[in-house]
Amino acid sequence: GAAMQKASKFLLLYAVLYFLFLYAPIFLLPIFAFNDSAIISFPLSGVTLDWFFLLWETEALHDALYNSVMIAIIAATLSTALGTFAARAATRYDFPGKKGITGFLLLPIVLPEIIVGVALLVVMVQLGLSLSAWTVVIGHVLICTPFAIVILSSAFKSFDISLEEASQDLGVGKIGTFFRVILPMVTPGLISSFLIAFTISLDEFIIAFFLTGTDVTLPVYIWGQLRFPARLPSVMALGFLMVTLSLILLAIAEYFRRRSVKYTNIESQNTTQSEETIF
Repeated sequence: GAAMQKASKFLLLYAVLYFLFLYAPIFLLPIFAFNDSAIISFPLSGVTLDWFFLLWETEALHDALYNSVMIAIIAATLSTALGTFAARAATRYDFPGKKGITGFLLLPIVLPEIIVGVALLVVMVQLGLSLSAWTVVIGHVLICTPFAIVILSSAFKSFDISLEEASQDLGVGKIGTFFRVILPMVTPGLISSFLIAFTISLDEFIIAFFLTGTDVTLPVYIWGQLRFPARLPSVMALGFLMVTLSLILLAIAEYFRRRSVKYTNIESQNTTQSEETIF
């Protein structure tokens, strides 16, 4: 009735205001990234691409970008692999302490990153490990794996167990079935998990700040540049590029996530129809 319409309008207004509050600062990035002035203020003095060309000429930036991409690829690969095994176990099998173990694995999602960063730093120092790109990889695997588990759990839940049973009836072992039947069907989920983990690692700052050595990541490099007011416009340009890349990667990841659930559901329906036809 009228009350429902009023509530829905209020909810829509709340959502719009929430997103404006959340993303309004991001809208300033492209404005000042193309502004022809070293001073970040209104009114704008003109339009220029100089700040983007400056990024192209900055060697330290290229090194930081290379470090971030390599760390993100390794962390995304490891977290997706670990997430695959954890999600498979959680959705397919029952075992003692299942809920507690699953909750423990997902804990890094809700823990403050600064706490995780400090704790990891203490552990690394106590183990005698020198801070490097590999310590950042370890930290990023820790925070990316829970996201991989959540994404892949939805893919494995949609998987029809009868396909697995049919494969084993044909003489294929459990390991062979996993790699030849199950993994190909959840491949869109694997791609989605990898892309989201890659994006998280690429953009992550706090843990990288604590664990990075001399080879800084891109967010840590940006943090260092903020000390120099003259470089702020180029930081805005770099931030604009990173936000754009992150949005593209997340959009692709969401596409594959939905495709994974849809694909496994379709295959399950086809299998059920085939069994009904046979019997």
